[in-house]
Amino acid sequence: MHREQISVFDIFKIGIGPSSSHTLGPWRAAQQFTASLQKNGLINDVRQVKILLYGSLAKTGVGHGTDIAILLGMTGADPVTFDVNSIDSTIANIKTEQQLVLAGTNNISFNFSEDLIFLYNESLPFHPNAVTFQAFLSTGHAFSETYYSIGGGFVVKEGDTDNDKVQVELPFPVEVAGDLLHWCLTTGLKVSEVVMENELAWRPEALTRSGIMQHFKVMQDCTFRGCHEGGFLPGGLNVARRAAALNKRLIGSRTYSDYKSWIEAIREGGNSFNYTLDWVSCFALAVNEENASFGRVVTAPTNGAAGVIPAVLQYYIAFCDGFTEDKIIQFVACASEIGSIFKKGATISAAMGGCQAEIGVSSAMAAAALTECLGGSQRQVMMAAEIAMEHHLGLTCDPIGGLVQIPCIERNTMGAIKAITASQLALQSNPDKAKVSLGAVVNTMWETALDMNSKYKETSDGGLATNIPISLPEC
Repeated sequence: MHREQISVFDIFKIGIGPSSSHTLGPWRAAQQFTASLQKNGLINDVRQVKILLYGSLAKTGVGHGTDIAILLGMTGADPVTFDVNSIDSTIANIKTEQQLVLAGTNNISFNFSEDLIFLYNESLPFHPNAVTFQAFLSTGHAFSETYYSIGGGFVVKEGDTDNDKVQVELPFPVEVAGDLLHWCLTTGLKVSEVVMENELAWRPEALTRSGIMQHFKVMQDCTFRGCHEGGFLPGGLNVARRAAALNKRLIGSRTYSDYKSWIEAIREGGNSFNYTLDWVSCFALAVNEENASFGRVVTAPTNGAAGVIPAVLQYYIAFCDGFTEDKIIQFVACASEIGSIFKKGATISAAMGGCQAEIGVSSAMAAAALTECLGGSQRQVMMAAEIAMEHHLGLTCDPIGGLVQIPCIERNTMGAIKAITASQLALQSNPDKAKVSLGAVVNTMWETALDMNSKYKETSDGGLATNIPISLPEC
């Protein structure tokens, strides 16, 4: 039987904000489509392209930067390396010149208002986030493919729903939470150790470790940058950035010159409850303000929830002496397995499950990772993940103006704080007396997602999005 195999680098991806399902996923879909054209020897025969956005991608696509991401992907730009400072000028040039350099090789005519089509009232059955690419060729024929952005930057091409990754022989295959508990109890391995053993099936340990540290470097840079960038977020809501002012107030007169000395300056302020709480909020705000500004972030497991895990990890580094390579790798590896379990058993897409699928999952991942790094048992680790998700069940996704700003940014602070609370509860509890298992809460989250009204699933058709009067500029 085919089983989905998910690596730590599937759950954690380097990309550009503001959304993994509406920005990173469509960007990757556009890259895959141009790659398909190249594979079939058609790239130089293309004379025109039409891009059709369906469902949630259409309804909140402008606010989430879907149009921008797709055009960048069509040009061959990569979200891991593309200069975020060049986004505005690149898109402006495409609009002004009405030219698109397909895959960086074929210059074709492109009318932004006519060739990029938002089908607000149409959805495709497989997933709400759908995009169809149509390429019209010099031969008079056409080439078309449809892709679904299913959350967390994962993309599925229509007609190819099976995981296209080469199947490997994992020593500890995990499909559900019970599998993970089984392997941990029978081998004595920690959750992170199970993950690292499985990762060996894909690559040498040294590459996994260096890859995780590369992802941490992006988290680190994003957090530090966000804590020093003021002004207002783009998009028309005129939301003021708060992390920089909060950072300045908390640091006070202490000085620093880089990330490492910044962490030392933070530690010098003590560890009172209010002080620690404010820093956790500051870390989360910083990341998601960067995300909302088309900054480079790590999907964790999504862009909309990208601040939770970095915030809890920064808390662990600054206040729990977790600033070592081994501990950072342990944290990320453990978190990834919890995210994988939710991806396999439920969803990490807000368009499918509401915000419980993003903030809820990220909070569960962070809670588990923190618990293991603080010395919790395997059962306490899974208990922490369960507690964090249990108290996010039913959380809707209703972004005002279709932007990943309100209530999304503040929700990352809530998710981070809940993760720390869940970890502390688990560390002070006996898992044998727990009434709810991680497997049960995964199933419940999925059932809740299926029952949730579609207007609360990243459409901006309900909730805060319709109850807060706003006036956005014409796009």
